[in-house]
Amino acid sequence: MTVKIRTFAAAAAIAALAITATGCSGGNNNSSADGGGKTLTYWASNQGTSLDNDKEVLTPVLQKFQDETGVKVNLEVIGWNDLQTRIQTAVTSGQAPDVLNIGNTWAASLQSTGAFLPFDSAAFDAIGGKDKFVKTAMDTGGVPGQDPTSVPLYGLAYGLYYNKAMFKDAGLTPPTTWEEMAADAKALTKDGKYGFSLAAGSYTENSHFAFINAAQNGADFFDADGKPTFTSDGIVDGIARYLDLMQTDKAVNPSNAQYDNGTQAINDFANGKAAMILSQNNADSSIASQGMKNDEYGVVAFPAPEGGKPIATMVAGINMSIFKNTKNKDAALEFVKFMTSEATQATLDKSFAALPVLDGVTPSFTDNAEEAKTFSDIYSNKSKPLPLVAAEDQFESTVGKAMNQMFATIASGGTVSKADIKSALTTAQQAVEAAG
Repeated sequence: MTVKIRTFAAAAAIAALAITATGCSGGNNNSSADGGGKTLTYWASNQGTSLDNDKEVLTPVLQKFQDETGVKVNLEVIGWNDLQTRIQTAVTSGQAPDVLNIGNTWAASLQSTGAFLPFDSAAFDAIGGKDKFVKTAMDTGGVPGQDPTSVPLYGLAYGLYYNKAMFKDAGLTPPTTWEEMAADAKALTKDGKYGFSLAAGSYTENSHFAFINAAQNGADFFDADGKPTFTSDGIVDGIARYLDLMQTDKAVNPSNAQYDNGTQAINDFANGKAAMILSQNNADSSIASQGMKNDEYGVVAFPAPEGGKPIATMVAGINMSIFKNTKNKDAALEFVKFMTSEATQATLDKSFAALPVLDGVTPSFTDNAEEAKTFSDIYSNKSKPLPLVAAEDQFESTVGKAMNQMFATIASGGTVSKADIKSALTTAQQAVEAAG
């Protein structure tokens, strides 16, 4: 097969994680019989509170699939810090699983490698039809105008979580504009507690909020031809607004610049160290694991500035893909059908606090009807897909890591001006252009 790997390989190189090919041997060579059936290898992304938690949830689900079909599934759960690099190694080595989870924002980048099975009409028929999926979720499947190479598995959206008691004690109500949110954050920063906790050292989180804040300003990171436009005023202003939660408002603990994953910020929130977080709806399980009860927090849409566009999230979530060179195509399609069936989705959505990707399905990730309604509205009506271009992964890496450095500068007592932001974005854009 012809493999185009330049942009995705560049992102993997930036990650600089040493993964050996032997660590990625997978299901394409697994055609052995097991109980009269075949064996698939499945790479699952970490959705629960730990890798072991994912295994606990998925093992009985996969056993049910084996009982129904005779196909055994060898499971490996991979953390987010490693997943992108593991996938790229599999693409370049040819030693790959049969089926895997991907961040849906990677779909177009991965499609450009040519390594994944397109879901044409026959493939969609095999998994139960394209129309069973929510359109918002299905729009993230790959390059627009082409047969997608992934289908939705878990839906996610960002929301603004707030501590009800802290807001009540301060005489505050949930914010509806950015200006209100920033003012609330400043008012709640006192007595060793902060208004906000941010994963300010996570390049993925930072790139997501660069995108959302820019979208609220009506700005895009790529033009209609797929060329990067990182230095527009709307993008620079959006990033500056986000950085100012730490820099100007002083509402974020400078130590958050070292938080390289969302769970650290969630823990601060759940333990009463911060009044607000911006997190996806699967934060619920992590919050509960820290002992905070569902009725102790509320969720509203991430507010835009006055006069801004009501974009509160990118279309977040997890998709499933099949490697094109699998020797078990029919079994792989049967597995995708099973995983995206209404019965399996109900089990997984509740366990992993995911939003439904199937049309007409009631959310099961929470028993809180108000929270379910809020996230469903955000996902369906206040979302925008990240750029559906081959260089999307490069956007996340270059822009996100530039923001990591900006937060680090602020945390160490320095300042970041709009001119500094534009300069950093110019460097990021040049890196994306050079990757081709």
